[in-house]
Amino acid sequence: MSSVVSSQRVLSGMRPTGRLHLGHYHGVLKNWVKLQHEYECFFFVADWHALTTEYEHPQKIEASVWDMVIDWLAAGINPGSATLFIQSRVPEHAELHLLLSMMTPLGWLERVPTYKDQQEKLREKDLSTYGFLGYPLLQSADILAYRAGQVPVGADQVAHIEITREVARRFNHLYGREPGFEEAVDAAIRKMGKKQAKVYLDSRRKYQEQGDESALERAQALVQDQQNITLGDKERMLGDLEGGGKIILPEPQALLTPASKMPGLDGQKMSKSYGNFISLREEPDAIDEKIRRMPTDPARVRRTDPGDPQKCPVWQLHEVYSDDTIRSWVDHGCRTAGIGCLDCKKPVIDAVQAELEPIRKRAEDHSRNPDLVRTIVAEGCEEAREAARDTLEEVREAMGLSYR
Repeated sequence: MSSVVSSQRVLSGMRPTGRLHLGHYHGVLKNWVKLQHEYECFFFVADWHALTTEYEHPQKIEASVWDMVIDWLAAGINPGSATLFIQSRVPEHAELHLLLSMMTPLGWLERVPTYKDQQEKLREKDLSTYGFLGYPLLQSADILAYRAGQVPVGADQVAHIEITREVARRFNHLYGREPGFEEAVDAAIRKMGKKQAKVYLDSRRKYQEQGDESALERAQALVQDQQNITLGDKERMLGDLEGGGKIILPEPQALLTPASKMPGLDGQKMSKSYGNFISLREEPDAIDEKIRRMPTDPARVRRTDPGDPQKCPVWQLHEVYSDDTIRSWVDHGCRTAGIGCLDCKKPVIDAVQAELEPIRKRAEDHSRNPDLVRTIVAEGCEEAREAARDTLEEVREAMGLSYR
């Protein structure tokens, strides 16, 4: 795949944690469902990443993988529109991780914010392993193996995309200047014609000498619009613009996802570890009971006591599920004690039931047909391997490992 068109490819993954809940749906899956119709999407089960913190309990992983994939399919991820695969079934991830580790400074990994943060949060686990230190580089290999141009992440994960960009930049700088690079760039510039060649050269000078980002963008657009230049030469020219070599591994962009507004049943972030979640396959009676038992504004001891919706976890669910009319009814009714807490919860219960009913039914269908689920994943793994192989062939050649 050419890095020139990699911007149309998206890669994203999730650690296998078993059945998913509404937090996963609103935070990740709804966005994936949208992206699969706009980009070429690769979605993967990050089972090797699960081992970085669960290496002592690997037996948990397999069942979690299939439960999670079923929930992906039930939520609307379409194997006809996106490639679904398991990380460990594509060994090219491991090979690229190894090769990148040869040229990645140790300090880059130690300064990733989540490295020390996770060690503090997970003190009960022994995380003094190479695998845990190196997991951001494995993430980089996951992305770069597919030359993905876009990676959907939350704001807290942007640092991981930045290290991937740095790794790609270093790789291209070290290995992108094949013999005859400058001559090939000069020949490609001449093919543009005098007028466009002048724009290219002027823009390159302005960017390299003055750091003019608009000049860089203008020249990049000019290169991509050329019809009589090969993709290989376009990649050389794009690398030349930034003073590097041929772009073998394009730098990905963080595709910022909207922050999930899905709170847990107690007002905290929805999480299995907090026990405050509703799973995507939750039975209707259980949904009803969980929401009915939600805590409310502590000031409403009696039905006649007025309350403040801003102090009530149920209000946060109304912000996700209710329209302006219902929210206005709840706000007024709560503050005047015109409605009781169970009255307030009823529209939320109805909305959650309506959202989860089709998801639950699709999950049941897939659970009854595990062979189909395995076939979908097996075919996705083959597609992913084919894409990753193309990248690794070029990486090996650039690093002098393509022996003939």
